[in-house]
Amino acid sequence: MPSRSGVGHIGDVREARSMNWRLIFGLSLFGLAMGIGTVFVIPWNVEPFCWLVIFLLCAYLIARSQASNRFLTGVALGILNSIWITASHLIFFDRYMRHVGSAVNSALPTNGTVIVAPPIVGLLLVGPLIGLISGAVIGLLALAAGRFVRPPSSVA
Repeated sequence: MPSRSGVGHIGDVREARSMNWRLIFGLSLFGLAMGIGTVFVIPWNVEPFCWLVIFLLCAYLIARSQASNRFLTGVALGILNSIWITASHLIFFDRYMRHVGSAVNSALPTNGTVIVAPPIVGLLLVGPLIGLISGAVIGLLALAAGRFVRPPSSVA
């Protein structure tokens, strides 16, 4: 019999808090591919379109595979993506800066403002923030997709 909190027994709490880490890791490989791709192949002006396709696909796959925790799964995916991408950009830092140099230079202020942090520090600070924000976007998209897509019902 459920308690006032709406939770039946401990198994229900574990089930509600469980996340599909295999799915999260598998989908995060898109982040690894993008991290390496943006170093060697993908131009900076094409990258947002690649991410749009990846976000929509991931949101659909999350909605299709999970009945609960869709938002948290998206957030966890965004954070793991940011780890892959930041690691890729740090490992291949010189090559990455050559590949995106024109974009970085055009984004820098031209009014005499001095940037104190080296680019590596910028990557380390901005990467997790972008991961959290992009994860929230994926999570919201997964919630929206969940209104149209249902996970397969398990027969026990």
